[in-house]
Amino acid sequence: MKVAVSSTGPDLDATVSPRFGRCPYFVIVETATMGYEAITNNSANNASGAGIAAAQEVASRGINAVLTGRFGPNASQVLSQVGIKMVTGVGGTVRQAVEAYKNGGLNEAPSIPAAQGLGYGRGMGGGRGAGGGRGMGRGMGRGMGLQAPYTAPQPAYEAPLVPTSPDEEKEMLKRHLTDLETQLKEVKKRLEEII
Repeated sequence: MKVAVSSTGPDLDATVSPRFGRCPYFVIVETATMGYEAITNNSANNASGAGIAAAQEVASRGINAVLTGRFGPNASQVLSQVGIKMVTGVGGTVRQAVEAYKNGGLNEAPSIPAAQGLGYGRGMGGGRGAGGGRGMGRGMGRGMGLQAPYTAPQPAYEAPLVPTSPDEEKEMLKRHLTDLETQLKEVKKRLEEII
């Protein structure tokens, strides 16, 4: 079985990257032999569409599963459509992650098939003021038509990889905290709807 692991470096001893679409490398491992190949994620610095491009690259390499910290909704949809297993919440080194997966220590992220009917839309607008007029907010409206699989809400703000000043880092962390609080509220709301 071939698995791809989002990675901070090009070998088995590199740390698993917490972000799929923006990771520097993918380490592709043949689980039976632990033979591997590292590929650079050329879409990591794209202004937009990094997750989709990364998912398409991984899918083109005959991968059975992807191990990472988290997926964005677009990358999840691409991988789900082509039947690639997705494992989230992965940490440690690439080697540790693959061994844990082989031994059944990691669980696949749930994939809910798309369904016809009433769906929940994610609007673009109503930002929280930090977006500089770019509409970074999320509307939660009801819409008719094709319902996409539910994925945990992801932050609208993609932080730069390295802040250039302490003030920039402070602002980045404040925005990240706000996004996490919003995500938590949305997850709780969704859980109440399901229960």
